[in-house]
Amino acid sequence: MFGSRRRRPRVLAALCAALAIAMLASCNRTVNTADGATSDTGAPPSAAKPNIVYVLTDDLAWNLVKYMPHVQQLRKKGTTFTDFFATDSLCCPSRSSLLTGQYPHNTGVFTNNGDDGGYGAFMKNHNEEKTFGPALQRAGYRTGFMGKYINGYQPGDKHGTDKPYVPSGWDEWDVAGDGYKEYDYELNENGKVVPYGDAPKDYLTDVLSEKATSFIGSSAAAKKPFLLEVATFAPHGPSTPAPRDEDTFPGLEAPQTDAYDKATRDAPKWHNILTPLKPKEEKQIDRKFAKRVRSVQAVDDMIGRLGKTLEDKGLADDTYVVFGSDNGFHMGEHRLRPGKQTAYDTDVNVPLVVAGPDVPAGEEVSQLAENVDMNPTFLDLAGVDPPSTVDGRSLSDLMHGRTEKEWRDAVLVEHHHAGSTKDDPDAAPEITGNPPTYAAMRTDDSLYVEFADGQREFYALDSDPEQLTNRAASLSAGQRAALHRTLTALQRCKGAESCQDASRTDG
Repeated sequence: MFGSRRRRPRVLAALCAALAIAMLASCNRTVNTADGATSDTGAPPSAAKPNIVYVLTDDLAWNLVKYMPHVQQLRKKGTTFTDFFATDSLCCPSRSSLLTGQYPHNTGVFTNNGDDGGYGAFMKNHNEEKTFGPALQRAGYRTGFMGKYINGYQPGDKHGTDKPYVPSGWDEWDVAGDGYKEYDYELNENGKVVPYGDAPKDYLTDVLSEKATSFIGSSAAAKKPFLLEVATFAPHGPSTPAPRDEDTFPGLEAPQTDAYDKATRDAPKWHNILTPLKPKEEKQIDRKFAKRVRSVQAVDDMIGRLGKTLEDKGLADDTYVVFGSDNGFHMGEHRLRPGKQTAYDTDVNVPLVVAGPDVPAGEEVSQLAENVDMNPTFLDLAGVDPPSTVDGRSLSDLMHGRTEKEWRDAVLVEHHHAGSTKDDPDAAPEITGNPPTYAAMRTDDSLYVEFADGQREFYALDSDPEQLTNRAASLSAGQRAALHRTLTALQRCKGAESCQDASRTDG
């Protein structure tokens, strides 16, 4: 449904047949100049470039994927990154990293609002011009963005213009502000604010699905390659399902892993306040999990519809379909009531599934990948060299079954304790997991966390995959020093080369 792994012969090959192989490579790429512009290397803007459809969900954890049949089908037809991580388990910093390819310490976006977060910090630090939309548009792509953008964005914002503001680099812009309820919201539709009500036809995920299929159809008619990001608000709370899904999954209970309602041994102080779950709380967790499952059914329907549209338009063989989430979500693990923002795998290890041209079917990739890799990956797939300021690396070789001789040893997680919770949809009571400011480093076999108040966590994942025994106190002085050096280097890195070097573990 999402296309075979066969690619059509490149049109450019005939034009470059008389050139050397080295010249052929250069003919297919657009190069970013120092000021962010591009120079034409000789290839027509649309020559044999693949399309990209990126479906980004909100707060979707791995435990929801089994309830999404179209995503399961996508996994069978494509490749799954099993060790893909978010730079922070919080909407705004994670999405900023996804869009720009930079860690929070380089985007300046650490929270959902205030001086170091939200749309204000995103704009103040000039992140909008660093997103993959403008870069691909310059490379000849038709670009579209739909759904949720950055926390704090409002459809009517004008930013000094005479009508609602649309960021440069996007040919189609259908973006909401507060769309969490799925009803009674507004969309900025290419510079016009359009209100939606509470009728079934106004259900936001379905509206986005309709607009996304229309975008694919119009792009096919224009005979231009395209990139489309559809960012849903589901399954973020209140996890409102589509009317057709309201009565599905009766009696569904939340999964209970080995970490469910278990105390973490030698936990840091912020974690020690957690008491065993009460029966009432367990029932609340079950109800919330069932709502989350129901709310993603419309997202799964959309993925199926997008796949069918690509088939009907004859685009499936030339389109990458990418499915992911901005962060995970814990529900009772470590005695944490439903929430996020911790460095545990429940919160930062999120799904990433890719299907498309030459992507092996039914494969899994275990190399450490992170959301800072999405920007350079999309640019690479489009034949655009990522700028040196991007911290992540392209996943193109890995998603196509090729090996990387040198890859990172660790990924970075950066979290700031929010100074303000006003108007923050992710404001966390202490019992849901609201840790102090921290930086964390996840490797293949360990999780290391340094808190701003001096506390430390270390989990040996080979013997403790659920991260239930904090072994920081048992580390030798040499081990602590080595971990601290690597984590500090990651927190200071700037650019792919610098961050790759920083990720080298030395102990």
